[in-house]
Amino acid sequence: MTYAARFRELVPDFGHEAPTRSDAVANKVGILRRIFDAIIESRQKQVDRSIARFLAQSGGRLTDDMEREMMERLFKGNWNPHR
Repeated sequence: MTYAARFRELVPDFGHEAPTRSDAVANKVGILRRIFDAIIESRQKQVDRSIARFLAQSGGRLTDDMEREMMERLFKGNWNPHR
């Protein structure tokens, strides 16, 4: 058997302080959002490391040609810094 309380049956609890604004904002971020953010951050760090490695192999200079080549590889999805 299931029971759902009616609004009139709920008793407000005035014994505790109201949560501060920062607590309310912190509680709004759910576990799935934190997992998603961690995945995105990890992927971004991986791309940054790959780009740094690619630039180091090319002599460390970022030219227009190098930037164009990196963008083409990233957008096409065939990024391989060892090319």
